[in-house]
Amino acid sequence: MLTAHQIDLVQHSFAMILPLTDQAAAEFYRRLFALAPDTRPLFGNDMEAQGRKLFLTLATVVDALDRLDAVVPVARELAIRHIGYGAKPHHYEAVGSALIETLRGGLGSGFDRDTEAAWGAAYAILSGTMLAAARQTSH
Repeated sequence: MLTAHQIDLVQHSFAMILPLTDQAAAEFYRRLFALAPDTRPLFGNDMEAQGRKLFLTLATVVDALDRLDAVVPVARELAIRHIGYGAKPHHYEAVGSALIETLRGGLGSGFDRDTEAAWGAAYAILSGTMLAAARQTSH
C-alpha cells in the first residue's frame, strides 16, 4: 500500500516529466532494449506512437494511485494484452529498471531518494498485480 506522501511524490514527479514525454519515452525504450534486448521484437516500428501509449497508460495509473481499486482492473487487462504481445515475467524487472533510470535521468535533482522509493513501491504494486493476472491467465 502506498502512503499519501508517496502518491504525492509520484504524481508530482510525473507532472514534471510530462512536458518531456517524447524524449522520456525514447529514453525509456532505449534503456529497456539495452537491459532486455529480447523485448525489442515485441514492439512495432512506430516507437513514437508506442511512447504515447506508454505515457497515456502511466498517466491513467498515476492519476488513480489513491484509488488502487481502480488501478487493479486496468493492470489485469494490461497483463492479459501483454501476454498476447509476448511479454515474459522477467521483462517486468527490466521495465521497472528502465522506468526508474529514465525518471532519474529526466528529473535530475527532482528525483530524490524518497521519490525513487515511491516510484519503486508504485511499480511493485502494478507489476505484482500484472504478474499475478498473467499467471492466472496462463493456467
